[in-house]
Amino acid sequence: MSLAFPLEKIAMIGGGSWATALAKILSENGARVGWWLRHKEDVQHLQRTRHNPRYLSSVQFDLTRVFPSTDVEDVVKEADWVVLAVPAAFVKETLDKLDRDALKNKRVISAIKGMIPGRNELVTDYVSERFRLSREKMGCVAGPCHAEEVALEKQSYLTIGSPDLALAEDFSQLLRNRYVKAHAAADLDGIEYCAVMKNIIALTCGVAHGLGYGDNFQAVMVANAVQEIRRFLYALNPQPRDLSASAYLGDLLVTAYSQFSRNRTFGNMVGRGYSVKSAQMEMNMVAEGYYAVKSIFEVNKDLRVNMPITSAAYHILYEKVAPAVEIELLKEKFR
Repeated sequence: MSLAFPLEKIAMIGGGSWATALAKILSENGARVGWWLRHKEDVQHLQRTRHNPRYLSSVQFDLTRVFPSTDVEDVVKEADWVVLAVPAAFVKETLDKLDRDALKNKRVISAIKGMIPGRNELVTDYVSERFRLSREKMGCVAGPCHAEEVALEKQSYLTIGSPDLALAEDFSQLLRNRYVKAHAAADLDGIEYCAVMKNIIALTCGVAHGLGYGDNFQAVMVANAVQEIRRFLYALNPQPRDLSASAYLGDLLVTAYSQFSRNRTFGNMVGRGYSVKSAQMEMNMVAEGYYAVKSIFEVNKDLRVNMPITSAAYHILYEKVAPAVEIELLKEKFR
């Protein structure tokens, strides 16, 4: 497939499943992808076999379009676009290696569905402050879109949120192909916060499932979650937004219900009796919802929005309240 921008240069920052899926889409659409990975052995494996050894290993890359490297400065320097796809907990560690002017004249897309731990900031807020970058130069990618289904080339839909609709449309064009439809939206904050919060909801749904609650209860939880997200977004950034759109409700549903949802899987393990640490070790993947719970809970200390699901997840994960006790209390708050 030939794109309107066949020579666009992309810096892909991250080596996980979502970074791998995006590298597949962008490179197969004709872009040049400089791909930063943390581990030298992963770069060498990719160069030798054309596969990511850790994630979506069925995807084969064209090394005339994809250039793996452990040098983040070099990868970013050559790029028109910088796509951030590392776990939120590692954003600061990764980007602080760069000079403050490294993103000057770049357009930055966050594919991270989490917040900076300790700072309780959205990724785009942190990048804007750290690199003195206008938010009009930034965007975010929202689903519903699991990396595993992209690898299988199943029909998927993406929304690119940015204050600059032209930027969002440009990146949307880079993503469109026969199995990916992408469109632009102006609500950067709402889409990014919703992407963070849906992980909290999915995690809590997983806890309930691990405790033996069924589909009926989960459906009620998701319905109440939409109201919780609406209250939170209105308190933070009141503007007209249709939360039934795929970037909001669709992303929430796929994360809450899908077999591929790492946040649901993590919550399910906690509900079944795993400690947080043992669940994290067994998964060998980052469940963004674990960190997001603390960030959103702390942000809400000032806002004082009624957020029973987020509060329940916080009590379970950070105050070590028994999941069975917390979900029993939570179910009395639902209607």
